[in-house]
Amino acid sequence: MVVVVLVVMVMMLVVVVVVAVVVVVVLVLVVVMMVVVVVVVVVAVVVVVVVVVVVVVMVGMMVVVVSGGECNM
Repeated sequence: MVVVVLVVMVMMLVVVVVVAVVVVVVLVLVVVMMVVVVVVVVVAVVVVVVVVVVVVVMVGMMVVVVSGGECNM
């Protein structure tokens, strides 16, 4: 009987440990996914800002060149 009780206790401990490990792994995966999403959003925002700045600068340079040419003419 003592052996049976010990075996049952060990099995329960193993089950608890396995469940805990699975929960920790799932939490880590969720955190990693959240970090990845945040990084992707930040990168997208940076890319959009850079593109907008480049377009504005190019348009501004074109306007300056055109207006300068008109003024010179």
